This record gives sequence, structure tokens and C-alpha cells, in this order.
Amino acid sequence: MKTYCIVDDEPIAHRIIEGYCAELAYLKKAGNAYNVFEASRLLSQQKVDLVFLDINMPKMTGFEWLKTVTDPPKIIVTSAYKEFALEGYELDIVDYLLKPFSFSRFLKAVNKMNVPKSVNPLIEVPSRTIGKSHFFLKGDKQYHQIHLDAILFVEALGNYTKVHLKDGMIISHEKISGLEILLPKDAFLRVHKSFIVSTEKIERIQGNRIYLKGHKIPIGQTYKSKISDLLSGSG
Repeated sequence: MKTYCIVDDEPIAHRIIEGYCAELAYLKKAGNAYNVFEASRLLSQQKVDLVFLDINMPKMTGFEWLKTVTDPPKIIVTSAYKEFALEGYELDIVDYLLKPFSFSRFLKAVNKMNVPKSVNPLIEVPSRTIGKSHFFLKGDKQYHQIHLDAILFVEALGNYTKVHLKDGMIISHEKISGLEILLPKDAFLRVHKSFIVSTEKIERIQGNRIYLKGHKIPIGQTYKSKISDLLSGSG
């Protein structure tokens, strides 16, 4: 379990980051700070592993404050201004998120903290005694454990996704772009802006369609080269 705090003078930024963190079971909120003075008090009172830090704040900027902190926690900058990125990396930050940022980009930044795979809520590589990779996916206000080999394909549904399984379907708040990042690329392939398929479940490919388990999946024009690579690699 990693503790985090948010240092930002905009309340809406706190709500957005809290919402993203709520999807990650290994993150626990230590507190909120709306200026760097509140942040200093928070860090002096309890252990904080990660700080989501804004730059432009009243009286002292986030970077000015960071330079005064002895043995600072991991820092992920969240800013609307890209021109400060170089200075951030010189201060050894984990990542620099440019507002507004998506959940998939947020997750990529957090994963740079080297969070153990065994506690990652979306992809977990289990012990050999289990024998199959699985992950937990939030849908319908609960977490479902899903084995990778049970997935037929993933279908985009606006800001949601349908995960089609051998024995059913789950609708999740996770966007398809987030799942594309997390699903193993040697077993899953993005074939359309709205579809990711399990390559081992493909029964046949005909024209611009992929057939698997009674479903017809379209192949997007920009993804045809991936299909060609798949076919050449299987020959």
C-alpha cells in the first residue's frame, strides 16, 4: 500500500486525482493540501510515499517548495504548463502530467513508481501455483476477477468498455486505451479504434472482418498493417 497526497490550489484537481486513485487499490490518500504550507505540515505529520504536485500556487510555487524539502517523497507533477517540464525532471520527479490528463496517462505515471505487480488492480501476474494471469476489473460498483484466457475481445462503448468473455460480458469504466496499455501485447491486438481481440481466439480472418466465437470484428484501415504482421508471424 502506498500513501499519497495532493498539493494543488484548485479543488477540481483534487477531485479528478482522487477519482483516478480510487481505481487503484494500492493507493491510499494521506491528505489534501491547497498550498505548500499545508503540504509541509502534512508531510511532517505522517508518512507520504507520493505527492501529486501542482506548480503555480500562491506565495510559493511547487518547485520552489520542493527544493526546500529534505528527503522528499516521490513526486508526480500535475500542471497546465508544459514549459516547466525540464526543470521538473532536473528535480528528479517521477513524471510530468500535463492537464487535462487521461486515466491511462495517469496510470502510466503511477506505474513508474515500480509498484509490485502483485498489488496492481488491473493486471496481476500470479504465482505459479495459480498458473494463469488474471486481473481485477471494476464494473457495476464491484471488482471482478477475470482470467486473461477468458477474454474474447474488448469493445469501446464511449467512456466505457465491454469486456466480452467466454461466459459473459462486463461493462467497465476503464477506457479501451487504458486496457490496451495493460493487456499483454503478445496475446491481445488492437484491430480497430473500438476493438481489441485475443489473438488466440481468432478463428479466421476474411476481408475486413475477424471471426471469433460467433462474433464479427471489423478491422480498421489504420490497423491493417498489424493484421499483416500477425499473419506473417504465424506462417
